Amino acid sequence: MNNIAIIGGGAAGLSAAVNLKRAGREVTLFERGDRLGRKLSATGNGQGNVTNVHMGVEHYHTDDEPLLARALARFGEKETVEFLSSLGGVFLPDARGRVYPAGRQASAVTDLFRRELERLQADVRLNSQVTALARTKGGFSLTTAAGKETFSAVILAAGGCAAPNFGTDGSAFALAKGLGHTVLPLSPVLVQLKTDPGEVRGLKGIRVDASLTVKRKGRPLGTFRGDVLFTESGLSGDAVFRASSYAMAGDEIEIDLLPDVSREQLESALQKGEGADCLLCVVNNGLGRLLWKRCGGDKRRLLALLKAFPVTVKGTLGFAYAQATRGGVPLKEVTESLESRLVPNLFFAGEMLNVDGDCGGYNLQWAFTSAHLVSEAISCR
Repeated sequence: MNNIAIIGGGAAGLSAAVNLKRAGREVTLFERGDRLGRKLSATGNGQGNVTNVHMGVEHYHTDDEPLLARALARFGEKETVEFLSSLGGVFLPDARGRVYPAGRQASAVTDLFRRELERLQADVRLNSQVTALARTKGGFSLTTAAGKETFSAVILAAGGCAAPNFGTDGSAFALAKGLGHTVLPLSPVLVQLKTDPGEVRGLKGIRVDASLTVKRKGRPLGTFRGDVLFTESGLSGDAVFRASSYAMAGDEIEIDLLPDVSREQLESALQKGEGADCLLCVVNNGLGRLLWKRCGGDKRRLLALLKAFPVTVKGTLGFAYAQATRGGVPLKEVTESLESRLVPNLFFAGEMLNVDGDCGGYNLQWAFTSAHLVSEAISCR
């Protein structure tokens, strides 16, 4: 198996290409855009959150948790840091366990991959979208605008539907379907939530460190601590992105606007002022005025709003604003090495598979993990 096509030049495709070239395999990397790693260069708000030291299957959503757990055990955050360090650079965790390059520049991580692929003299084809993929007697026939080529093995690592401005529009799922695979329903995750506009009117631009609880029919689904940013259409911020993996239209969200302050402390502070002034140095002044108006001057109701500000989820802002995709080819249809159970020598990596992680480096970890498993399996043949 010496002639391998990798479809997709994101984190998973780049990792697989480096691993296979280092193992002495001939690789052709097809990227539909004019640059490699565009989405990788934007990860972690441009700072490059590549993984997380608090790694575990509980941070993921998939159809086969046991397989995913075994995959992470084989290649987890420590192995990822070692691999990235072998490309150059230094990678360090922050206080929350999120691992970044010491220079806090995501584009520099992409540059490490580009430099290594140049050193390895890899065949990289930019502006080369794969429009058709078919089985042949000796492997696969792959079609681009330049014509048809044949390969002994193919790695589908073309990404999901999230952030189409980086060139990931989900069109590669048609290639998987064409070879007989199922594609589970696709939906955006790690995305801003839309709410009833009236519930957030007047709060646009206000950011709070809060605790957010998602409820469905009164039952809590999860609580998430972090930034909550009020927008014109709803909620954003890292706590909201994590909550978006659980929330759906119709769910209720309760926001504890002061999670580090007890009810007793708040009650005492509120008694020292009149009107909206009772919230001075308690919350943002703009937020305080809205809360005071909403509670109708009732301080007991005001206290309840501070500890459980309610909003109703109406949906999300969609794939254009999402960081990841839920759905894709189910893990049930691949082996431990992420090889197709239906088509020998067809492999999947990254967001093409039905695996999505929480906010905090978990989705990039899956890209690196899946790329390692695939390239290791191919290298051993």
